[in-house]
Amino acid sequence: MLTPVPAGLRVEQVDPGRPGGRAADLDEIADVGFYVPAYDTPVDFGVVLPAMTSLRVLQTQTAGVDVVQAHRPEQVTLCNARGVHDASTAELAVTLLLASLRGIPDFVRAQDEGRWAYEPRRALADHTVLLVGYGSIGAALERRLEPFECHLLRVARTPRDTTGAQQVHGLDELPALLPQADAVVLAVPLTDDTRGLVDARFLAAMRDHAVLVNVSRGPVVDTAALLDQTRSGRLFAALDVTDPEPLPPGHPLWSSPGVLISPHVGGATTAMQPRLRALLRDQLRRYAGGEDLVNVVAGPVRPLPVRPRGSTAQA
Repeated sequence: MLTPVPAGLRVEQVDPGRPGGRAADLDEIADVGFYVPAYDTPVDFGVVLPAMTSLRVLQTQTAGVDVVQAHRPEQVTLCNARGVHDASTAELAVTLLLASLRGIPDFVRAQDEGRWAYEPRRALADHTVLLVGYGSIGAALERRLEPFECHLLRVARTPRDTTGAQQVHGLDELPALLPQADAVVLAVPLTDDTRGLVDARFLAAMRDHAVLVNVSRGPVVDTAALLDQTRSGRLFAALDVTDPEPLPPGHPLWSSPGVLISPHVGGATTAMQPRLRALLRDQLRRYAGGEDLVNVVAGPVRPLPVRPRGSTAQA
């Protein structure tokens, strides 16, 4: 996947991160300098990272780093995959929003039953969409929504462009903005500030029959509070992420009226691998050359120089 690599580095594929991994596996990763955890395989970071005693860079294949951040050794640089998943995640957010507004799940059920279920539905045009989270995914989402002739409101952790047409509001302005929106799309990272952001108070402030779209992380939303609103029919939800996740069989979200669920596939498309390879090759070139890394979330922007026998491992 990563060949060729810069001189002085070698690539090894290891699998030490599975729960219950053998001690021998852990001994083999002590000299790993640049680690790329697997995308879709659980990794026990609390076991793996302490065993990587030479580790300098932890490069995730995901935009979110909430799973690994608590286990990051202080001297290790943590980088995310910002930019890799923007287009695909934004595409899915628009898909979920349109499917919910136009009642596509109901039409699919009617087709399965052989029923012609004519019913006028809501359009996206002339409606207001509130983007909560205006990083690279939020900006990609905005570009895809603009042709639909809807009005866009933007919210980020801190406000900016406070007087222009592209105004970005701060999180503290949500209480005033929520009643204006026909749809709210969540594209925020999971942090202490955003965990449980969408609680009963947040949902109560939303306009009747508004749609909540979540392509961020499940714990951003209080699931019990959301169920109260969807069961009553007051709100609709389209979720690519849930809490808990994976959503277990029999969970009430599966059967709640007005809820559409996809299994956390926002970034899992054909666009991912080519973009990810380009990012990793660039990062390895920067790492080997002693240059500043990109997409740094925590730790030194320019890690310590590599040793002649430094290695990179992908689980």
